[in-house]
Formats: sequence, structure tokens, C-alpha cells
Amino acid sequence: MAIRARGWRPPPPPLLLLLLWVTGQAAPVAGLGLGSDTELQIERRFVPDECPRTVRSGDFVRYHYVGMFPDGQKFDSSYDRDSTFNVFVGKGQLIAGMDQALVGMCVNERRFVKIPSKLAYGSEGVSGVIPPDSVLHFDVLLMDIWNSEDQVQIHTYFKPPSCPRTIQVSDFVRYHYNGTFLDGTLFDSSHNRMKTYDTYVGIGWLIPGMDKGLLGMCVGEKRIITIPPFLAYGEDGDGKDIPGQASLVFDVALLDLHNPKDGISIENKVVPENCERQSQTGDFLRYHYNGTLLDGTFFDSSYSRNRTFDTYIGQGYVIAGMDEGLLGVCIGEKRRIVVPPHLGYGEEGRGNIPGSAVLVFDIHVIDFHNPSDSISITSHYKPPDCSVLSKKGDYLKYHYNASLLDGTLLDSTWNLGKTYNIVLGSGQVVLGMDMGLREMCVGEKRTVIIPPHLGYGEAGVDGEVPGSAVLVFDIELLELVAGLPEGYMFIWNGEVSANLFEEIDKDGNGEVLLEEKKQLCTEKFSEYIHAQVASGKGKLAPGFDAEMIVKNMFTNQDRNGDGKVTAEEFKLKDQEAKHDEL
Repeated sequence: MAIRARGWRPPPPPLLLLLLWVTGQAAPVAGLGLGSDTELQIERRFVPDECPRTVRSGDFVRYHYVGMFPDGQKFDSSYDRDSTFNVFVGKGQLIAGMDQALVGMCVNERRFVKIPSKLAYGSEGVSGVIPPDSVLHFDVLLMDIWNSEDQVQIHTYFKPPSCPRTIQVSDFVRYHYNGTFLDGTLFDSSHNRMKTYDTYVGIGWLIPGMDKGLLGMCVGEKRIITIPPFLAYGEDGDGKDIPGQASLVFDVALLDLHNPKDGISIENKVVPENCERQSQTGDFLRYHYNGTLLDGTFFDSSYSRNRTFDTYIGQGYVIAGMDEGLLGVCIGEKRRIVVPPHLGYGEEGRGNIPGSAVLVFDIHVIDFHNPSDSISITSHYKPPDCSVLSKKGDYLKYHYNASLLDGTLLDSTWNLGKTYNIVLGSGQVVLGMDMGLREMCVGEKRTVIIPPHLGYGEAGVDGEVPGSAVLVFDIELLELVAGLPEGYMFIWNGEVSANLFEEIDKDGNGEVLLEEKKQLCTEKFSEYIHAQVASGKGKLAPGFDAEMIVKNMFTNQDRNGDGKVTAEEFKLKDQEAKHDEL
């Protein structure tokens, strides 16, 4: 109700029917009294507890009245016309007795006034209405008072402790209000509509008094703005709820404030001492956030979902304000990002975010990486003798602590009391860990940071590793068993017998089985290989199931798949002279 569209003028109210009009004087208002008929008598029937201002000569007033003769006969009433009587006091627009009777009244005060004939219509009276020499009684209720010299009155009854910015001309604001007349009658309320009033300030979208009354407000501030009619809806009112010449009182609570020229604002809350890298366009971030409106109203939180918000930045995956506000952050940083609506959800809003709302995000950066990242290795300790370095195929035993970049512990072999054992390069760990264990010596301690595309990816491990998480492994290598050359699962440590098949086929029947059968003449291939390993003449690839290796070796020799190896089928793998393999 405080807005007025430019170029629009409300239609005039119905013509006030004045029953008492003599030589240009408007009819007085009601009163009642006892005593002498020659003196003005005033009885104050009700006086409000609060009376910040009383009627003075020259003020403009709006009041209701009932006019009666001493015998109680009614001759006029503003109530019957459903309209207050509006007039200047002390300027000859009223009968003399009413001009005097109104002075000193408070809004909402009720007076009974007895006006002698000499201060009313005298010996002439009003033809057909007021007989000559009539004493008049008026029951008067004052509704409104203002003066042409009045300005907008502002009373701030709550101001927040922090006020980083106040309303200025051309700002866009969202506020709630109750609108009343000076007597307290409610004519409008944004609270009843459950929707804020949203408008620009100082550019003519509001009545002049409201444009002025809102200036200098802080978000969260509450103030009462009293506006005289000539700075509100004037003589004509709004043609609907607000009568002409009405003073207006707005109880305003400011919820939001921004300017179309605003960018985002950033307030750093916590910045880690070590910040080796800051986020850049194209990075993938995982962060927690609380989202509120500018007045503190909560609208969303990643904490309530117990899951980080994960996104690329600088590429349009999030609102423009967050795309910008997440650049240049450190892992572990906490910052507040304030996003104006044109960089947020605009005039339409979304879900429980109202249109034209300024958004406040309190974020905590958990980790970030770039899809082009590789692993990062930092060696903390190397023993004096660090000449034997791990390579593909080696069997490793090591301890580790696994955590997220924010320090959250995921797993620890130390806590389990046993090492983690793998064959390097065999796909038994994620690719980043495989890379991080290369060229490491026994006793060395290092930290390996693994981006998610070399770790557990977007899916993570349900209940253990979050999706798209960067992993940190603190590793200590405890044991290294050298593996075999690539492509070999068994090698001979010395010269291979020229009559190898005959050595296996001890009974000379020309065939060898994998396992011993009931036939006493059949040799056992498995037993022979294990005997070579036990004597040091041969070596199986470490870290694998020995029986499975032997079985695969036999299957490779059993070329026709009949379950036995003949002399014709039996051949050595001749890729390297020093490492012949069956």
C-alpha cells in the first residue's frame, strides 16, 4: 500500500455531503455537555495513554462526530456518511466553538462539547436544519492530525548490532510492514499476504514519504515511519483503502537489501596457515555450506544432508555468484560469500528462496582437485641405504594411515595391527596408490596425495570413502621381496638342465601329470616345481598363490588339453636366456 506506479493517480472519493454549510463554513462536529448555555463546555470522555501530539491552530484534522440538540435530537453525523470530517483548525473553516473545542485533542481522544449559540450559528441558524439561537452538542472522536510543515517521522525501535550497509537511493529492498492510520486502524499488511514488499527506493516507485523513510535502514532494523498525507496519497487517497488527507503509519522490518550494481562480497573466516594451492577455474571442489537469507533465515545446508556439495567451479555448474566466490579458496578455508540476486536466483527465486533475495553462504572447503592432477609424493624419511627401490612385480608389505584432505581418518593398518601386502603393478590397489609406492625403499616414509580419478572416483566406497574425494596416505614400507621380470611367474636361478623333461619324467613313460594319480609310474609336475623352489634352483612370483601359478604353468604345457604333458608338448619359454620359464 506504500507504492504508487508512476503516471497513476487514484480516482477521487465520493463527494462529501455537508449538511451544514453557511457562508463557506463547513459543519462543526459533535459534542455534549451540561451547565450554562452561554459558555463553551468540554468534557474529555476518553484520553489515550499515549499522546505524542495534540491539535494546534493551523493543524489539519480528520474526525468523526455526532451533532445533537440539547433534547438529544440528532441533526447531523459523519458516521451516517461513512466518512470523517476533514478540515483545518483555526482558519475559519469551522464554527468558532468547534475551532476552540478541537485544540489540545489527541488522536483517539473522545470529547463531548457543548457550544453556545454565539459560538455556533447565532440568531440566524441554518435554514431547515439549525433553528436560531440553538445550543449545539457534539460527540467528537479525533482520528488524524497533521500540519503542512510536517515531515516524515522515523522511530527506530530495533537496530542490529552489526550494520555493514544501509539503504541508499536506487537500492532494491525487501521488507515486511503493517500499515495503519494514525488512530491505529490497520489498512494493509505484508504479513497477512505472507510475502515481502519488494521495490526500488528513491526512484519514484514508492510514495515520497516511504522513499524517504526507508533511507538509512539496516537489514534487520525495525522502525516506525509516520507519513503526512501530502507525502502519501494526498487529498484523494488511494481510491480504495486509504481515505483522502490520511496520515499513514508503517511499522517496517527490513529483510534484504542490494543494489543492481553489486557484486559478490567475501569475508574470510578461517584461512589455513599452509595453503600450497588455491582453487582455480576448472577445479572440482567438495565443500560444506549453510545457506541463509540476509536476515538470517535458513534455506539450505549440506550439513543437514551429511554430504558435501561437489562441483566444478568457474564453468557454470553453480549460480554465478558461487562460481566466482569459490575461486581462490584454500583447502580447509572457511569463508562467507554474499550473493546479490542477479548473481543468484534472480527475481523468480527457487524453492524456498524468494525472488530478488540476497543469499549468504557460509562455506567450508573440504578438498579440491583438477582432472589434470596426478599424484603428489612427499618423502619424509629415507634410510641411509636406499639403493633397492620398489618396482612393478615386487611384493611389498607396508603400513598406512588413509585420510581425507581435511584430516578425517578413513583407515589405518597400524590400528588393525597388520601390514597391507600387495604385488606392485598387479591391480591390487587403486592406480594412484600403485604409482605412489613405486621407487620406494624399505624403511622409507612418505605421504601420497591421490586425486579421485586415480583413487575411488565419483562413486567412492559406500560408507567408507566419499565420492570424488582426494585421499592422503601416510606410508611406511616395511618389506620388499623382489618380483620376477615382467611377464614371468617362475624363473630358474641357475642353468637349466638340458634334459629337464627327463628329470621330471623319472619313470620315462613320456608323460607328466599335474597331480599324482594312482598309477605309481606317473610323475607329479607340481611336486617337482615346488622342490625346485625349495632348493633355491627356481623362484615363483612372490605375492601370488603358488598352487595357482603351478597349475597355470602346467596348463600352458598341456597344449592339447588332455590333462598330461608329453615330451613333444614340453617347451621352455625362451624370451631371456638367463630366465627360462616353463
